[in-house]
Amino acid sequence: MRQLGAEFFGTFWLVLGGCGSAVLAAGFPELGIGFVGVSLAFGLTVLTMAYAIGHISGCHLNPAVSIGLWAGGRFPAGQLPGYIIAQLLGAVAAGGVLYLIASGKADFVAGGFASNGFGEHSPGGYTMMSALVCEVVMTAMFLIVILGATDKRAPAGFAPIAIGLCLTLIHLISIPVTNTSVNPARSTGVALFADGGWALSQLWLFWAAPIVGAVIGAAIYRFIGEEKK
Repeated sequence: MRQLGAEFFGTFWLVLGGCGSAVLAAGFPELGIGFVGVSLAFGLTVLTMAYAIGHISGCHLNPAVSIGLWAGGRFPAGQLPGYIIAQLLGAVAAGGVLYLIASGKADFVAGGFASNGFGEHSPGGYTMMSALVCEVVMTAMFLIVILGATDKRAPAGFAPIAIGLCLTLIHLISIPVTNTSVNPARSTGVALFADGGWALSQLWLFWAAPIVGAVIGAAIYRFIGEEKK
């Protein structure tokens, strides 16, 4: 239960910090933090939580990461359901808190509410195929970095920095394409509060692509990184 609690609060922080920066601060007149600020916010949430709860639960904060770690031989299949449920609950709780905060502004309109999308709901107008390829590739690279940085042969104590910076870089690349998911829980947590129902109708891609990408990334790392016996 301590591990599941850590995953709940860690994912809560990731969605509140990352999506909160997009909803509350990115477009603030003349002072908005923009794409760079949002990218840093997501990276910082993972970095800070990795140091805070990494020793408790491993700080997955992401169903795709949990599945990728299982595929990479680093996580038992029996713990997947509990971790994924805790991550989803944390993400939805953060989406609810963010909605309560954001709706306190007089002219509040939920709009996309930092949701992920493609086609007309892509920040840059990218197609479904572009979104699919982007999410698969970005999540695969994320898993390669996670598995490599946490390998027992890697320098000790630096994994949170590498993983946080990797997530920052992923956002710098892919916010214009999909608003960056690489995390089904993050996508679900805010899609529930977006206007019009479009975010829920496109949510399937932001479950399927990150999971496929995570498994691919795990397979690549097992090929290039496993020690020879």
